[in-house]
Amino acid sequence: MLETIMGYFGTYTPAADGAVATFKFEYLTTLGFAAIVIFLGRAIVGHSRLLQKYAIPAPVVSGIIFSIIVSIIKGAGVIGFSFDSTVMQDLCQNLFFLCVGFGFSFKMLKRAGGKLCIYIAIAACLLITLQDLMGVFIGNLIGLHPLLALQCSSASMSGGVGTASAFGSIFEKMGAQDATTIGVAAGTMGNIMGSLIGGPVAAFLIAHHGLKADPNDKPETASLDEKPLLNNGRMISMFAMTLLIAALGMPIYCILDNIPMIEMPKFIGCLFAGAIARNVMEACNIKFYVPEVDAIEHMFLELYLALVLMTIDITKLAPVAGQMGIILLSQAILMALFAIFISYNMFGRDYGAAVMAAGNCGWGCGSGPNAVANEKAVMDEYGWHNIAWVLYPSFAVIIDDIYNPIFLSIFGSLIA
Repeated sequence: MLETIMGYFGTYTPAADGAVATFKFEYLTTLGFAAIVIFLGRAIVGHSRLLQKYAIPAPVVSGIIFSIIVSIIKGAGVIGFSFDSTVMQDLCQNLFFLCVGFGFSFKMLKRAGGKLCIYIAIAACLLITLQDLMGVFIGNLIGLHPLLALQCSSASMSGGVGTASAFGSIFEKMGAQDATTIGVAAGTMGNIMGSLIGGPVAAFLIAHHGLKADPNDKPETASLDEKPLLNNGRMISMFAMTLLIAALGMPIYCILDNIPMIEMPKFIGCLFAGAIARNVMEACNIKFYVPEVDAIEHMFLELYLALVLMTIDITKLAPVAGQMGIILLSQAILMALFAIFISYNMFGRDYGAAVMAAGNCGWGCGSGPNAVANEKAVMDEYGWHNIAWVLYPSFAVIIDDIYNPIFLSIFGSLIA
């Protein structure tokens, strides 16, 4: 009877061969836990002036707490919990980046200027190169295979879990045993590091240089003549529009992913599709509703972060914690110093540059969504910066997804 009832909530696997029993929650129950993580994170940050000051994203705080509790229960041999979140995670990530791309109009690019775009591209390529050179150097000092050191460098830091997974099988064929496991573990830790250091870096820059947001620089919804009140009909229309544009992003993803030597994530196709759709609709005077798209964007970002952080299995990091930990700590220090002394200066030495430095920490040690989450947390505390929000994360991630796989392939072949 109990087993039948449990079947409604997930799948139970009894303990066998020394392994702990497991229970995998089905997707609706998983989303319920994600909702708890979102509520808990907002409550914790809302009552902590320190977390607000250093702009730590709310789902990151509660997600880490949740994953630690789950890992302690598993480590104690009680039961191992897992969650059916793959499809929802993928949906949230792709729709979120589609909405980010939808805010990327040619008017914004013209306002930002080509010089800033060039500097963003140079900084992204420089960071990736430094991550790999330093990672391999430290790997040699501590006796770690150079390809495994690469997996703890730009493959998992700038590239994230996806790039680390893709290059794991490649490096294993080149003689680096367990490259996939180490890369995924490093990418997991990178997600946490990137979320934790971005806010404090921006807070330091803002305080040290006495920076302030421009009160006239506001979100697109604030510049509308009408009040940004959500409308049920408009919300349904815009949600249907995002689903259609996401589908149209798949041919773009197909083309980009088949470029030789480049490993391209799916969300880049959606990001391009969103940007193309926005500018075509503006050129053709097709009506769309910014407040509803903005609401969809923020909703899926929060849910994505909650799902990612709450499902991290910290117990899997234990076997590779030693040498990997040394390199990852070095990467975190490099990222913070790079953001403070290079990114900030290259991006204009103003408030927007500080916000973009926080975003740099996000994708440089984790992923694109981390970059946006860091920037949002900073802007929620200190004020808005439109170019930093719309241009920087998407453009930097595109440069990363082009340059990083090429450099990894060439550099990896030279040191193998």
